[in-house]
Parts: sequence; C-alpha cells; structure tokens
Amino acid sequence: MEQAIEGRKVPGGLIGGGERLSLGVAARLSRYLQVLTQAGKMGRETISSQELSEYTHINSTQIRRDLSGFGKFGKRGVGYNVDSLVAEIRKILRTSGQHNIALFGAGNLGQAIASSDIFADHGFQVVAMFDVDAGVVGTEVGGLLVRDFGELETIVAEQEIVVGVLAVPAGAAQKVADRLVEAGVTIIFNYSEQLLQVPPEVTVHTSSPAVDLLYALYFYLA
Repeated sequence: MEQAIEGRKVPGGLIGGGERLSLGVAARLSRYLQVLTQAGKMGRETISSQELSEYTHINSTQIRRDLSGFGKFGKRGVGYNVDSLVAEIRKILRTSGQHNIALFGAGNLGQAIASSDIFADHGFQVVAMFDVDAGVVGTEVGGLLVRDFGELETIVAEQEIVVGVLAVPAGAAQKVADRLVEAGVTIIFNYSEQLLQVPPEVTVHTSSPAVDLLYALYFYLA
C-alpha cells in the first residue's frame, strides 16, 4: 500500500513526523545499506539495482520501487552513487549521526565485537564495555576500557547510551537487561540464548547463527 507524505508516495510505510516504515520496507532498506556499505569499503563508486539484487536476492524491480518512493537516486545506465545512497538510506532509517552502544561481556565474543567495525560501519559506536570479572575490569579491549558492571547507570547517562549489546552467558543476560531497562535503555541486542523478559516499550533483537541457518535452509530445502 502506498501512502502520501509531503507530496511523495512512500511504498508500504511512512517517513517524517514520527511515522514509521513498514517492517518489510525497513528490512529491505537495511539489507541494501549493508551491501552498499561493504561496496563503499571496497572502493565502489556506483552500483546498479541488478547488482544489489544479486547480493541481496531481492528482485531488482522491488529494489527500484523501494528506492523511488523516497526520491530519484539512480541514473539509467550508471546506477546508484554508493556514498549518496548510503547517506539517504541512513536518513530514511533515522540512523544518521552517531548512536552510542554499551557492550556487556569482555569474553571472546565481546572482544571480537569491540575490535570489529560491525556497528561503526552503520553509525553505531561502542563507547563503553562492562564485565563482572575483577581480573578483566580495568584492562583495554579494542581501545575500550573495561568497566565494572556496577558503573552501568552512571555511564549510560554520561555517554547517552541508546543500545545495550549483550555478549554474556545466558544465565547473566536477564540481570543485565533489567539493569539496562532501569537505566532507560530501550534497545537491547542479545547475543545470548536467554529469552529476555522486558517491558513492551523495550525492543529486543536476539542474534542466533543457528536461527539464521535454519531460515536459510528452509528456503534451500523448500
């Protein structure tokens, strides 16, 4: 369904004025952004809708329809300017600028996340890292000072944390989530296997390689 906004028609959702995109549009735009960001890191200046289709497995007609709903970005025979389209999609997804993340857990997974550009590539910056192990607290991981878990509320307020990333054992995840909610954080990215109980206003995304694999296998075997 298309709905008009400020003279423009937006496929399947709305932007501006606090209104939201549909889940389908937001999910597809996020996939385009992932490919475009990687293409930019590889030195690509332009990319076609057909290439985006090959990398995302989304029909090129759907890609053009999604993007044309927000303006004219591409040129026939040339394609899309990678840097410009990255900036525009970030505006649409409201991820322009820097959004601060607190990372919990300085084990192998936490260290890998802290040392990676996985979030920074999309405007999210890990600015604080926490652990409960006294032997780890005070050390540096990926350029971050590992802080004591007891400092959570103070750091969340000082650093204006908007996302909490949980790279902790399942048994500790709910406690960390509870503290984050109490501190006012409403987005939690959960790498543990724990099912988290949070208030309705808090968004939890659980990342599981096994679930992703099952999803991929479903389409392969269907």
